[in-house]
Amino acid sequence: MKKIRVLFLCTGNRARSQMAEGFLRQSAGHRFEAYSAGTKPKGLSPITVEVMREVGIDVSHHRSKSVGEFVSEDFDYVITVCEVARTACPRFDRSKRQLHWKVTDPAQLEATGLVSIEAFRAARDELRARIEEFIRREPPERELRRPPSS
Repeated sequence: MKKIRVLFLCTGNRARSQMAEGFLRQSAGHRFEAYSAGTKPKGLSPITVEVMREVGIDVSHHRSKSVGEFVSEDFDYVITVCEVARTACPRFDRSKRQLHWKVTDPAQLEATGLVSIEAFRAARDELRARIEEFIRREPPERELRRPPSS
């Protein structure tokens, strides 16, 4: 059976989209192919690695990627997790569905020097809940296929 392909997008591909990718791979990797990217990649945050490790998910091997790496690919879902990515990302006309989950960016505090591991944990926990709901509601692949042209 073909796996459902999902691309998570945020601005820096530093925290939120990386977390979402990690959760989906861990929770339902047998049904989904998960990817993440950013409109302006800034590198994976070490705090992201730390808070994901706290819940048993290793994202230390992830790398920050540009959305440009994925523009020509087909996805069943493109899910933006911030307003900037929602407005700045290129169109994925071949994706079957586009969703938006507004999740507060914990890396904004990190950029100002006011690092708050609690902000990363809050984003992580919100994304875990959204991923769990997404997995429960996601129809089987056969329901996502477009009907053949006549």
